[in-house]
Amino acid sequence: MPTSGLLRAVLVAGLGLLCAPPLPGADPVATGGGAVASDEADATAAGIAVLGAGGNAVDAAVATALALAVVHPEAGNLGGGGFAVVRMGNAVTALDFRETAPAAATPEMFSLHGAPAPERSKVGPLAAGVPGSPAGYRELHRRFGRLPWAQVVAPAVELARDGFVLSERTHRSLRSSASLLARFPETASVWLPGGEPPPPGSPVRLPALARLLSAYAEEGPPAITTGEVAAAIERASRRHGGVLTAADLTAYRPAWREPIRFAAFGWELASMPLPSSGGIILAASCGILERRDWSRRPRDGVARAHLLAEAWRRAFADRTLLGDPASTWATAEQLLAPARLDRRAREIGRRATPSTRVPPYPVDNRRESAETTHLSVIDGEGNAVALTTTLNGAFGCGLFVPEAGFFLNNEMDDFTTAPGQANQFGLIQGEANAIAPGKRMLSSMAPTIAWRGGEILALGGRGGSKIPTATLQVLLNAVVDADPLSAAVARPRLHHQWLPDVLAVEPGALSEAAERQLRRRGHTIEPVKGTPKVNAVRRLSDGTLEAAADPRGPGSAAVIPPASPPHRSF
Repeated sequence: MPTSGLLRAVLVAGLGLLCAPPLPGADPVATGGGAVASDEADATAAGIAVLGAGGNAVDAAVATALALAVVHPEAGNLGGGGFAVVRMGNAVTALDFRETAPAAATPEMFSLHGAPAPERSKVGPLAAGVPGSPAGYRELHRRFGRLPWAQVVAPAVELARDGFVLSERTHRSLRSSASLLARFPETASVWLPGGEPPPPGSPVRLPALARLLSAYAEEGPPAITTGEVAAAIERASRRHGGVLTAADLTAYRPAWREPIRFAAFGWELASMPLPSSGGIILAASCGILERRDWSRRPRDGVARAHLLAEAWRRAFADRTLLGDPASTWATAEQLLAPARLDRRAREIGRRATPSTRVPPYPVDNRRESAETTHLSVIDGEGNAVALTTTLNGAFGCGLFVPEAGFFLNNEMDDFTTAPGQANQFGLIQGEANAIAPGKRMLSSMAPTIAWRGGEILALGGRGGSKIPTATLQVLLNAVVDADPLSAAVARPRLHHQWLPDVLAVEPGALSEAAERQLRRRGHTIEPVKGTPKVNAVRRLSDGTLEAAADPRGPGSAAVIPPASPPHRSF
């Protein structure tokens, strides 16, 4: 089945041009152009269509996110949450629509007979936090959107109602997660018909989700967080041993926050604050690297790789002090204080520092510590959105709510479910991130916007704990080494997260000589597992627009040229 009429378009993978059709009932308008990068072609086309209808970056970002909730079910969602960093004109802000722990959540819920039970925080609705996406998307649009709300939701409605083609990537994800999905009859009946995922290229229609999105277009979040849909979510949760209730859904509120603001390598940057650690890790890493003259060292030499690993080792060690901003053991101001970054930078010697000798420094007020999808949008006026949303693991907890048409997340695994026990991304969590009712779990998401003069860059990624390190390397490739955006995104990467004490390396990221020298310096080097994906858009100082989707994806990126009225036909 071909892509729906609204979204059918010429998409060029990685970096390209697209003239989108108008939305239903909309006249073609000349636009200031724009760029969108996301994980699926239909979602990118939805964002471009909204830009072509005269929408701004926020309209397009929300349309893209909602389309991902239809065509990218492993991570796009209405049953999860996320973060957005927004730059409208010269104003920068951040929206936190991260999930929260249900009112009935307790620190003991992921133990059995006094022993840790790790599966309980990953599989089934006990692992589900209160979804933030329904309220988050609407709140983002309420504050900054230009088009009517129903027009922004329309592409997702059409995709769910009229259908879309199952991508090869989603087919692979369904197949690799089949054992999880088969545990829930509600899930298997939709996504494993006959016991197998539909083959790639199959037409997929989601009528229940189409009805829900139509109601969401008319009523906003109450269509999901109250009434029969909320009751159906509670029934599904309780049926499989969960504690998520309709009252939890109704009580949820997103939060506007001040972003992490910092300067690095001649650029101004804004990234996500707590409860995401991503912005703090980016800012701390940049601060340490600048103090050690990282940009002046040979690009492919051992010195740069060594400094990256050592900066990340320290930034991730301090991550264990972080949690919900209402109960964190350390603040961004404390961890990013110049004196603290000076000290961290001075610690780095020529040899690798064993992670056991890099504890998180206490701070004055210390109390006794997957799958994701990212989209980036810039419009022709220079407004930018970096938005990351997630179910945590692929397909979240595995439970699909048939009346709602979406999966529930498994974000409770991002809490410290057992002290000293790594989560599904290998992160050792601190007691600052312990479970409590209504609390927001710590994240690694790092939606980021950078600007200098007339240049603007919006980026972020998916990949659990690897998100901050991947995002930082793409940023450095673009702003320090002046790579074209597609090359900045594609270049092989490194990763270190303190524990395990391993420098993970993508093929081609290190020369044989550099790898030998790093081993001599004491680094343990292993191939990277689960490569992260970064999607980015950029406006150059002359107004040229670029969009780049990560080739590791595959993703989708497109540009609509300035002052081009969209075509009515193809």
